[in-house]
Amino acid sequence: MRKSRADEFQEFASARTGHLFRSACLLTSGDTHLAEDLTQETLGRMYAHWGRMARVGNPAAYAQTVLVRTFLSHQRRRSATERPLGELPDRAPDTGEDPALRVALLDALAQLAPKDRAVVVLRYWEDRSIEETAEALHVSSAAVRTRCVRALGKLRQRLGGSLTEFAAR
Repeated sequence: MRKSRADEFQEFASARTGHLFRSACLLTSGDTHLAEDLTQETLGRMYAHWGRMARVGNPAAYAQTVLVRTFLSHQRRRSATERPLGELPDRAPDTGEDPALRVALLDALAQLAPKDRAVVVLRYWEDRSIEETAEALHVSSAAVRTRCVRALGKLRQRLGGSLTEFAAR
């Protein structure tokens, strides 16, 4: 029996939501609320075009591309830089990870330009090739290589001394 379009999408969304959310968290420098919004918007866009997914060879990679493009379009909005400061955030449960390292890395990612951040996340978190990253961002391979070098240089500069401090623990 053939699965319906909704059942196929439900199966895909169930399998990919966690991965999309983790990538969105990195893109948003740890803003989990925005990451949830980006993930939902990505899945909504994927569902709207799910009937045409048969032509797409790799729907998971396409979903990542949609996520990055959704993030970049959100960054262009004026409201993207607004941050509420009225309340302190809830404390995260202790998972045994080093929260200082996590905060340092997320802060360093937040200081990168959105496109640089997208390149770093796609290349080093998603482990995509230069060509796949270039295709996802609609830029040339040379532009991806240049952005990678510059973004990693900025990250090294911002994390320079503090990174060795965290590694020594």
